Amino acid sequence: MLFLHPRSSRHHSLLRIHIKFLSTISSQHLHLPLSFPTYMIWGSNTSLGKTLISTGLASSFLLSPRTTNKTPKFVYLKPIQTGFPSDSDSHFVFSKLSSLASLRSSSLSLSASNSVLNSSLSAANSLFGDDSKTKGRNLGIYNLNFSEENRFVKDGVNVVSELVCETLYAWKEAVSPHLAAEKENGVVEDSVVLETLEKCLRKEEDIKVEEMDVFCVVETAGGVASPGPSGTLQCDLYRPFRLPGVLMGDGRLGGISGTISAYESLKLRGYDIVAVVLEDHGLVNEVPLLSYLRNRVPVIVLPPVPQDMSNDLVEWFGDSNEAFNSLKEIMISTFSERILRLNDMAKKAVHTLWWPFTQHKLVPEEAVTVIDSRCGENFAIYKVQGNQFITQQFDGCASWWTQGPDATLQTELAREMGYTAARYGHVMFPENVYEPVLECAQLLLEGVGKGWASRTYYSDNGSTAIEIALKMAFRKFSFDNGLLLDFANSNRTDKSVQLKVLALKGSYHGDTLGAMEAQAPSSYTGFLQQPWYTGRGLFLDPPTVSMSNNKWNLSLPEGMHCENMIKKDTNFSTRDEIFDKSRDKSDLTGVYSSYISQKLLQYLGLKESIHVGALIIEPVIQGAGGMLMIDPLFQRVLVSECRSRNIPVIFDEVFTGFWRLGTESAAELLGCLPDISCFAKLMTGGVIPLAATLASDAVFDSFLGESKLKALLHGHSYSAHAMGCSAAAKSIKWFKDPQTNHNIISGRRLLRELWNAELVQQISSHPSVERVIALGTLFALELRAEGHNVGYASLYARSLLQKLREDGVYMRPLGNVIYVMCGPCTSPEICTSLLIKLYTRLEEFTQVQQGSC
Repeated sequence: MLFLHPRSSRHHSLLRIHIKFLSTISSQHLHLPLSFPTYMIWGSNTSLGKTLISTGLASSFLLSPRTTNKTPKFVYLKPIQTGFPSDSDSHFVFSKLSSLASLRSSSLSLSASNSVLNSSLSAANSLFGDDSKTKGRNLGIYNLNFSEENRFVKDGVNVVSELVCETLYAWKEAVSPHLAAEKENGVVEDSVVLETLEKCLRKEEDIKVEEMDVFCVVETAGGVASPGPSGTLQCDLYRPFRLPGVLMGDGRLGGISGTISAYESLKLRGYDIVAVVLEDHGLVNEVPLLSYLRNRVPVIVLPPVPQDMSNDLVEWFGDSNEAFNSLKEIMISTFSERILRLNDMAKKAVHTLWWPFTQHKLVPEEAVTVIDSRCGENFAIYKVQGNQFITQQFDGCASWWTQGPDATLQTELAREMGYTAARYGHVMFPENVYEPVLECAQLLLEGVGKGWASRTYYSDNGSTAIEIALKMAFRKFSFDNGLLLDFANSNRTDKSVQLKVLALKGSYHGDTLGAMEAQAPSSYTGFLQQPWYTGRGLFLDPPTVSMSNNKWNLSLPEGMHCENMIKKDTNFSTRDEIFDKSRDKSDLTGVYSSYISQKLLQYLGLKESIHVGALIIEPVIQGAGGMLMIDPLFQRVLVSECRSRNIPVIFDEVFTGFWRLGTESAAELLGCLPDISCFAKLMTGGVIPLAATLASDAVFDSFLGESKLKALLHGHSYSAHAMGCSAAAKSIKWFKDPQTNHNIISGRRLLRELWNAELVQQISSHPSVERVIALGTLFALELRAEGHNVGYASLYARSLLQKLREDGVYMRPLGNVIYVMCGPCTSPEICTSLLIKLYTRLEEFTQVQQGSC
C-alpha cells in the first residue's frame, strides 16, 4: 500500500497512473523454483529425437521400481509447438507413457494428462474441425485449454505415478515458429512466453518434498538457434532462466560438427550442459565428441530408432532403458550437487573472502547475496525462503558503475572476447600493434577524445590511469615552465621542486597510493586506510547543484558568497539551465574566478618551491564522494584559470565517461576540454578491466627525446590486452549506434531522458529526502539525516535498501546517499519502475522512522 502525502493531488494521481502502467509491463520479477530438478532439452538440429529423450526420461522416472514411498511426478513442458494438432510432442509423451504403463508387468500405476493452453486460431480451428468456437476472432492467440487424461491403476498399488504434459503455445504450420506465428497472425512476445513458462513451473513449487518426488523437463523446438515466435533465437529467448540442459546431438554423417556448434552456442550464453545424447547411426560419433569435450560432459548413445512408421517403439524404449536410467541419474545427481554448492556458498564466502569497502562484522552469513548468474541488467539470485528458488534483482549499482550491456550485447561481448582470446591469447604491447588495440585507440580518439586528444595510453584500471595522467601532467608542466631545463643544467635537485595538484574537496580518484595523494582528506584517506597520506595539493570547496522540492538549487561554500548575488544565479527551473553556456556571462563567473585566484595565490605563496602542476577534476559528478553534482560553470572557470597559468588539465572520467551522464564524454556537458583524460569502467561494457589515458599532442611531445629515460616509464604486464580492447571497441560502437542503442537521440550525441521528470520531482519533495540528482543513467538521493546517520559510515539506509532488494532492486549505499544506476541501453519504462519501487519504499521508510521517534 502507498502512503501518499496530501500536499499534492496531482502527484497522487500521477503515481497511480504510473503504477497502473507498470502493471502492464511486469508485475513481478522472475521466481524460478529449485525444489526439484528442471532441465531444458535442446537439439543440435530439428528432428533428431528430443521428444524421445523426454519420453525416455519420463519412463525411467515414473515406471522404474521406486526405492522410496514418495509419489513420483514427471512434468513435461513444451513452450512452443508448430504443426499442431497433427504434430504434438506433448501428446506423444502422454500417449507413449500411457502405452508403456499399460504394458509394464510391474505393479506400477500411472495418472497421465496432456494440455494445450494456447494456440493460433488456425490451429484451434484445425483441432475443433471448424471455426464455431473461434468465430468472430481473426487475430492473435486463442485460449485453447484443451486437455486429455488417462489413468492406469493396478490393484493393491498405493503409489500412483503422475505425468503432466503441457504445450504452452501451438501453431498449425509445420515450419519454424517465427514463420508460423507470422503467417497465422499469432506472434507471442518473449516476455509472455517466459511468464507462461514460469507460471507452469511455479505450480509445482508448493509440493511437500517428503511426499512427492518431482522431475521436470522443458523441451525446445527445432535446433538450439531456431527462432522462437517473436524471431528471437531460442538460446537467447530462454537465457533469463538459464536452466541446465541436455543436448540431443546428431549421430549422422556431419553430426559431429553440428553437435559441437550447438554445444558452443549454449556455452557461449552461459548454459550448463550436463550430458550429450546421440542416436547410434554406426559412425561412432561419440568418440570424437568425448575427445572434444575432454570427458567433462558424458555422451550417452541410444540404440538406432526404427524407421518403420508403424513401429510403436515399445521395444526400442525397452532397449534404451539402461541409457535413460543413466541419463536420469546424471541429471538428478548434478542437480543435487548444484543445490549443495549454492547452499554452501554464503558460508564459505564469509570464511574465505575479503570483500572491498565492507566491514565483515556487519555482514552475517544470511546477508550474503548468492549470485547464480547475470542476464543483461539482472542478477539471478539464489534464495531459500521455505523453498529454494532463483529470483531476479535489477543491478542498481551497475556492478559498481561498470555495466552497460543488455542481454544481447552481453552475448555479443562474450562472442567477441572468445574470438579474441582464441586468436591472440595475450601479447605484450610495447612496440607492437594488433587489430583490437588499434581499433579501440582510434574509436577513443574519434569519440571521447575528439577535437583534442591524439594519443591513447592503456592501463588496467581507473586508479592506475589516474597515476599515469598525473605523471603526464607533471611532465607537461615541467616542460612548459622550464623545470626540465633547470634539471638538465643541474641548477636544481629533484627535491627542490614540489609539484602539487589542484583538486576539489569530495573528489575520489582511486585507491592506489599516488591517486589518493591527489584527493582531499576523506574517509578513504585517513590514517586507518592510508597512513602514508599527506594530500599533495590544494583542495577547493566547490559549489554544488541538486534538486530539492521540485527545484534545482545552487549551494555555495563558505567564503564564496557575494552580496550582489541574485536569485536567478542560484535557482534554476530546469536542469538544462545549469549547463547553459550563457551563464558564463553572469556575475557568478567573476565570483568563481576571484575565489580560485585568491586560493591559488595564498597556496603558492606558502613556499617558493611549491608549484601546482596539474588540475584534476571529476567533470560534473563526484561519484564516490557522495554523488555530488558540481556546478558546471565553476568547473569551466576552474579550467580557464588553470589554462591561463599553464597548468595541465586532467579530467577523471573513469565514472562519468561513456554515456553515464547522458553524453559520451562528460566534457561535452561541461563545455570545455582537458589536456588529459582517464576512462575505464563502462569502456568495455563492464565485462573485463581496461583503462585508457588520453592525451594531447603537446603532452605526448613533452616525453620525446634521445634518451629512453625521458620516455613515460610506466606499464603493466597486461597493458592493452587484446580481449579488453576488443570488448571496448564493441561496446563503444554499440552504445553510440541508434540501431543498437534505442536511447540515442539520432544526430545529437545524446541519450533520451531515462528518468521520469514528474517522479523525480515527486521524490525530491519527499520529507525523507534532502536532495536528488537525475542525470543520464544516474539517479541519486541523499536521505535527510542527522548526527551519526550522516556520512559514508552511516548505516541509515540499510533497512530501506533491504526492502528494495526484496522488490527485485539490488542497491548499495554511500552512507546516507543511495543511488540507482542503469545502463545506456536501459528503457525509460524500466527506469520508471525503479523510481516507483524506490518511492513506495521511501514512504514505508518514513513511516518507520516517524514511529521510532
